[in-house]
Amino acid sequence: MAPAYVYMARCEGGQLYTGWTTDPAARLHAHKTGRGARATRAFHAVALAYLEPCPDKSAALRREAALKKLPKAGKEALCAAWAENARPRLSMATRADAGEIVRLYNWYVRNRIATFQITPSTLAEYEAWVDATLARAPLLLARDGAGRLLGYACAHRYHPREAFDWDVESTIYCAPDACSAGVGNALYGALLELLRMQGYWNVYALLADPNPASERFHEKWGFACVGRQPHAGYKLGRWAGMSTWWLPLRKGAAAPVPVRLQLDEAETAAVLAKYSAP
Repeated sequence: MAPAYVYMARCEGGQLYTGWTTDPAARLHAHKTGRGARATRAFHAVALAYLEPCPDKSAALRREAALKKLPKAGKEALCAAWAENARPRLSMATRADAGEIVRLYNWYVRNRIATFQITPSTLAEYEAWVDATLARAPLLLARDGAGRLLGYACAHRYHPREAFDWDVESTIYCAPDACSAGVGNALYGALLELLRMQGYWNVYALLADPNPASERFHEKWGFACVGRQPHAGYKLGRWAGMSTWWLPLRKGAAAPVPVRLQLDEAETAAVLAKYSAP
């Protein structure tokens, strides 16, 4: 059974629109681009203000009706509490986090073409993966106020040969119900800042094609598409392509200095605090 959510979207002028959906990120984008409800086309929805999971569509419809009956002050109180709890708190991952990370990743393995992997990963594989990732670059987690994992972002070698030592490939996955809550922006902002501090020159992202939401996200951070491979992989009953996106962290022809594989704890903590701030 598909998950269902009831939500409130903040519109220009402060109005709140209440609705239900099975895909919060896609629904919010529809509202923002004038393809949502008539009310949000009139008042221009600008941000997600509240999101609540429900057992199924019927429960979501009942909860939607109940929220619509609340006075404005009651709705605003719910939105304020949700915003504080949903605010991402960033931390550096450890091997002990591998179980939560692999559960989130395997959801995408089973349900989306964002990864071309088909067989779910094991805990042992991801314990080793956490260690290998942290040896060269950040592996960042975002949690909500209750400690629930909202998403993770990391970087790893783009190519094993030595001339590529200044290049990394970035990865980001957010929980399906956290894709519109600022989690991706907090994770990517911190990740890219830490990679610059380490001395990397180039970040590449490999995206399933088509993936318009991920393309919009990467364009916002300054990535540009530098290549597309059509018909590259078959998953979930269809063929998909792959696109390569590039972000230069540094420019010029000077010889690069060696990358700092490990940053000082104080440097890292300052960046994580910056992107965890309300």
